[in-house]
Amino acid sequence: MPMPLRLLHAVPPPNRRMLIESMAVFIVLFVASAQATGVDLRGLWVPAAIAQGFWFQRLYVVGHEAAHRRLASTARLNDALGQLALLPILVPVNVFRAIHRFHHRANRLHANSAALDVYVVSPHAGRIRRAVPWVLWYLAVFCGGWFVHGLVSVVLFLFVPPRFARHISPAFAGWTGSDQRRAVGGFALGLALHVAVYTGLGPTSWWACLGVPLLVFAWVYSLQLYAYHYRTTMGPAVRFHVRSVRASRLTRWWLLELPSHATHHGQPGLPWYELRLHKTPLPPAHKANENVDTWIGAVAQQILGPTIVESQP
Repeated sequence: MPMPLRLLHAVPPPNRRMLIESMAVFIVLFVASAQATGVDLRGLWVPAAIAQGFWFQRLYVVGHEAAHRRLASTARLNDALGQLALLPILVPVNVFRAIHRFHHRANRLHANSAALDVYVVSPHAGRIRRAVPWVLWYLAVFCGGWFVHGLVSVVLFLFVPPRFARHISPAFAGWTGSDQRRAVGGFALGLALHVAVYTGLGPTSWWACLGVPLLVFAWVYSLQLYAYHYRTTMGPAVRFHVRSVRASRLTRWWLLELPSHATHHGQPGLPWYELRLHKTPLPPAHKANENVDTWIGAVAQQILGPTIVESQP
């Protein structure tokens, strides 16, 4: 079988359609922003740039599928397609995989393990020390802070020697020099895309096509990053510290069915197009996690703030 046909058959038909759709929308919005700035259509590039920022979240979810090795049946093709989708947001696909693997393995194991809404303070902490987690939480969720947090994580994966990185976070377990070199290559490709647009089309077009969308994505990403796990249970049963929520057809299309998040954590091997077909209910001990019905409600309830836990003396 010729190589192009082998590659084509390695990608399931739903993923072929989804990948074409994902890149086509990205290109259309990119061209629309570039054209609007090129002919000085005052302000008309703004809606396209904002839409592109929201679409970057779709590209991020494509990367999520690649992190779970569900885009293609061959590892190299899977990672190549995932890295292509992640280039505009400068995320190496194998860094994504390492961080996300830790999320699935240690999600809310205890207050200090992948529990982003939980802050541990001393029982003797004063008012200011107890107020800091609230400030950090609102900056993280509603001001793009989780994107900054993720960016710092990427930098650590790229530049800290693996033997030292493992002492920083358990997410680095198994991270090798070879992994790091691959990650630097993926990041360099994304940086090359940004440099090419900046030098080829000019700074104004870069801001419209990639810069502003990246800022919008930082807000969108941060706003919903922890909505499926916010104030859920904690303990050894890490796969159940999650909720699924009802979402509109448009939202499910945009996020590739991730609102079916309990099913995703219960059966992480399922591709996005099978999540709604294999609903995985939470066991009775974790039913309290389903305290909100809709995706918008799950995002909005984060306004209630962080959970403060006092450390043991």
